[in-house]
Amino acid sequence: MGCGSGGCGTSKDGAPGGCQSHGSCASGGCNRMNVHDWLANLPFSDPESGCRIIEVSFNNGSRKDFYKNTTVHHFEKGDMIAVEGVGGFDVGMVNMTGELVRLQMKKRRVDEKSPDMRKILRRATEADISKMIESKAREAHVLIRSRAMARYLKLDLKMAEVEVQADSRKATFFYIADDRVDFRELIKQYASEFKVKVEMRQIGARQEAGKVGGIGSCGRELCCSSWLTDFKSVNTNTARYQNLSINQTKLSGQCGRLKCCLNYELDTYMDALQFFPEDADMLEMEKSRAFLVKKDIFRNLMWYTMPDSNKQYPLTIERVKKIKELNKQGIRPTDLEPVEVVSSKPKEIEPTYADVVGQISLKSLEKTSRKRRDQEKGSNQPRRNRPGRGGDQQSTGSGGQGQNRQQGSGGNQQNRNQQGGGNQPSGQTGQSNRPATGTRGQQPGGSQQNNNPNRQKGPGNNRNRPGKNRPGQGGRQQPNQKPDNNRGDNT
Repeated sequence: MGCGSGGCGTSKDGAPGGCQSHGSCASGGCNRMNVHDWLANLPFSDPESGCRIIEVSFNNGSRKDFYKNTTVHHFEKGDMIAVEGVGGFDVGMVNMTGELVRLQMKKRRVDEKSPDMRKILRRATEADISKMIESKAREAHVLIRSRAMARYLKLDLKMAEVEVQADSRKATFFYIADDRVDFRELIKQYASEFKVKVEMRQIGARQEAGKVGGIGSCGRELCCSSWLTDFKSVNTNTARYQNLSINQTKLSGQCGRLKCCLNYELDTYMDALQFFPEDADMLEMEKSRAFLVKKDIFRNLMWYTMPDSNKQYPLTIERVKKIKELNKQGIRPTDLEPVEVVSSKPKEIEPTYADVVGQISLKSLEKTSRKRRDQEKGSNQPRRNRPGRGGDQQSTGSGGQGQNRQQGSGGNQQNRNQQGGGNQPSGQTGQSNRPATGTRGQQPGGSQQNNNPNRQKGPGNNRNRPGKNRPGQGGRQQPNQKPDNNRGDNT
């Protein structure tokens, strides 16, 4: 429960600030143990016979007690009042008034006419509230110091909370211990250190969680810190009756004990289990035995499993009782006759596409993507030389293979007959009648045939001299270069 106004902190005068209701926050988020008085607005025939006992909360609902109103003042919920304390006074907030207090006293078995019940002194003044604020400011320091002193004495206890009285004459120490603790020496040191009257009060792990507070696994505020005051014992049988898996992590709360909410629905499960047979943990069948797995109180089914199969068979209560009667007669039925469990959850239909804005065309996007794809393909392919840029040729290797690469449009051509009668047989003499077919003749780049007579001098094995290409020119042949015609004379 949280205040919807978002500001239920304590203001300077001690009342909850932000809700502007003078301490009567309707959302119940001003303290941890707030109670809604549903009898407050009901009229009474005899107002004088009303309950004169008022329930007062201290330390933001951490502790509550009943006080008798002997004054002539009429107090409402949220009023700050001064009550009798140990050797002084204490300041608290009115939590409940009227006939609802009598119901709470009856629940806690408190006598309304008891002479030991303390009284209300007056309405709290500004001096009382300021002194209470000073006393509450000491609690954090006292708690840290008390833990250190208990650790120094090597006492097996945990100090959970310290509550200092409004007049700083008494301090109550709430501790947790598994075994009995001898703290007589500790009380002496506390009294001499803090100059107060010391009261030691042992609490359990559930009460500690209620004082600390927090959010449970359900997403709500802890029950022990919001409304639960009566803690009942919870054991693992409670989880078994509700068909819950015995998982200590999931079943434990922030206090480390089993969750108190396991008892909330236990009575409903116990009432429903009365119609189920008790001695039906095992059924004798013809092939083997069937063992009980769980009981479904919502569908009135009992689930069984067989040793030779991992499948679970749901049986009705009537069928289980009938099989038990047959087993008592020594008859083992052949089939369990399980029922078919149909899920009541409707099937989810996948939503279909609906064009709510009209026809959508993606042609422009397709054209753009196609153009981008074509450009990427073009950039990935090697560049081709444009025709007509000349007949520059590159010789592969050192010229021994006789093949030159042309960077123009002539392609790869063989340079075998660059001289007039190159590579002629040894028996022939004279000049060959064939014209010279060099690499520059009749190319589409526009270069004409080279008919230089100096390149066709006499017969012989005329070859290109390797290594004559100048560095940096890529094997380019000079038109005025004369080949050596006398290096291949026949002998």
